[in-house]
Amino acid sequence: MSTPELGLPMVVPAPELPARVRIYEVGARDGLQNEKATVPTEVKAEFVRRLADSGLTTIEATSFVHPKWVPQLADAEQLFPLVSDLGRSSGVHLPVLVPNERGLDRALALGARHVALFASATESFAKANLNRTVDESLAMFEPVVSRAKADKVHIRSYISMCFGDPWEGPVPVHQVVRVCKALMDMGCDELSLGDTIGVATPGHVQTLLAELNEEGVPTSALGVHFHDTYGQALANTLAALQHGVTTVDASAGGLGGCPYAKSATGNLATEDLVWMLQGLGIDTGVDLARLTATSVWMAERLGRPSPSRTVKALSHKE
Repeated sequence: MSTPELGLPMVVPAPELPARVRIYEVGARDGLQNEKATVPTEVKAEFVRRLADSGLTTIEATSFVHPKWVPQLADAEQLFPLVSDLGRSSGVHLPVLVPNERGLDRALALGARHVALFASATESFAKANLNRTVDESLAMFEPVVSRAKADKVHIRSYISMCFGDPWEGPVPVHQVVRVCKALMDMGCDELSLGDTIGVATPGHVQTLLAELNEEGVPTSALGVHFHDTYGQALANTLAALQHGVTTVDASAGGLGGCPYAKSATGNLATEDLVWMLQGLGIDTGVDLARLTATSVWMAERLGRPSPSRTVKALSHKE
């Protein structure tokens, strides 16, 4: 008998936590972009549909970057039309990553209404990922944000290397705040604070959030994106929840990494996050059994077991 059938996890709420958390599912984009094997377009589309069927309402579908840089997502034009009806029929948001105006053009041509940029808090990662300085990349984003806002398209920006950089080491909080504030002033609707190499700890998370608030960036506009390199992703998520954050990025089955930061391991697994949130009595709208089954299904297609501890526990057969 599985643990949910036994009534586990037992629900024991903790004080001063949000009643509901929006999970921003990144498995189909951030998760699959780092896979070595080519995942067929039809399998990706089925993955997105199964994720939606589990109750997830924000599912990042793909990326409109140049195929040369992320070949795993070269089929964006073919994939998006296969899943776009979810937005119309089920109210599922299907954000897509756009690196520049050309990417925005491609996304808008297919009817995307939620897009995301990919910024950096450090010069080294901006150079590796965008081939620009931080300020040059911000200048590149300005027309993208302006055009998205004019077209009433919701725009998020990821900020990578918010807590540590594999080339530069610790990243000063004020440096992260400067980039975040520039993106908010530009008109971004939402920011996702990325711990790209998984080195954050809870005190660091709360300090960054407090500094952002002091500089006028509201908690309501912030999401968090943790990698579990050192086993800190759930602890860091709880620290963010205690600060009032209600948007958490996660990847079904713990898929993903970063092709430009080799020390980055998988994202926080969505199932591990849901297990913790259920135990805290926090609503997510996600059916954990269905989500686990989806990750097992995808793991079979990738030819390896899911790294998610919750997936392993719930799919274990005696």
